[in-house]
Amino acid sequence: MNDQPPPPSPSPGSGEPDPSGSSSPAGNPGQAGPPSGWGPVTPQVGPPPGHAGPQSGWDPAKDAWGTAPPPQGWAVPPTGGYPPGSGPYGGQPWYPGQPVGWYPPGYGFDPNDALVTAPGAGLGAWFNRCGGALRRGWRQLVPIMLLTQVLPAAVLSVLSLGLDPSAEWAAQSGSNPTPVLPDNFAVEVLSLLVVLVGGSVVVGLVQAVGWASGTWVITRQAAGQPASLESALRYGLRRALGLWGWTLLVSLLIGVGICFCVLPGVYLAFALSMAGPVYLFERHNPIGRSFRMFHDRLGLLLGRVALVALAVIVGTLIPGGLEGVGTSAFGTDPFASAGTAVGAVVVIGITAVLALPAHLAQLIGLLVTYAEQRAHEAPVNTAGLAAELG
Repeated sequence: MNDQPPPPSPSPGSGEPDPSGSSSPAGNPGQAGPPSGWGPVTPQVGPPPGHAGPQSGWDPAKDAWGTAPPPQGWAVPPTGGYPPGSGPYGGQPWYPGQPVGWYPPGYGFDPNDALVTAPGAGLGAWFNRCGGALRRGWRQLVPIMLLTQVLPAAVLSVLSLGLDPSAEWAAQSGSNPTPVLPDNFAVEVLSLLVVLVGGSVVVGLVQAVGWASGTWVITRQAAGQPASLESALRYGLRRALGLWGWTLLVSLLIGVGICFCVLPGVYLAFALSMAGPVYLFERHNPIGRSFRMFHDRLGLLLGRVALVALAVIVGTLIPGGLEGVGTSAFGTDPFASAGTAVGAVVVIGITAVLALPAHLAQLIGLLVTYAEQRAHEAPVNTAGLAAELG
């Protein structure tokens, strides 16, 4: 036997394993728990241990670095972002701002814009803008159209009626049973063609003044800017020559297209319908830009222009038919006497005025369609379009 007492058992936590296999910390036998030094995270509210006193600038309500401790309920490290109502933006939603598709005033789409139909607004919005343009500007547009569209067309009709040799040809053929060409047939036909073609060219220049003036009035009024009749006509005179040149080229292309089985001419009429507004607002490449608009949004532009064309056809065919019926009542040669001549001129004047709605529909419809096409290309508003007109 050994008289020496047994060696003492090592205590847990001294680096030796516990013979009993218990993982209980010292001082709390029989209970499992984290190792010594672990515990819930609590903010430090005093100076660091080992310091004799508070550091300079230390606030008991703050930690040692001068920043307020995080509020209760925060996790370290954060796992769920800022709590509701906290963070650098307070109660603001993430990515604060206006809804998608909204642009600041003066820059982008405005669903209440008086001239520009926002993309996706539909045919009803297009009609509303056409009607609004007419309501705002009819006091200026009606005199402009009367001076630049109705009056020149009436004068050209009077000239063509006075120079029409068909009555003389009918009299000669009735007196001669043998079917032969009337005397001076070629000279008279050539003279009539020169008058009609030359008159149409001159009338086109006057009409260009009206298209430019009307476009200026509609755009400025939609932007809330003043637009007097005198200022509109001055603007029209300044821009008419260039617009007239492009209109002649477009008319020539359409005429050549009509000679090729009509359908190419109809296609060109639709594809080049935006050439006039493009020239007035953008001042370059009207034909190419009009083609691009037509093919980029074929269905949209085709539908709008078809409505305008329908209004123009109906608005001109009815007065044209009435003119033919009215002038025929004065005989084959209305200018044979002063009374019949006056009657024929009055009929032509009245029927020309009846075509005024067709001129207004063409001007307003094509302009509103052009503004809508621009909106599909980039954000645009009436104020920007008015600035482009100059």
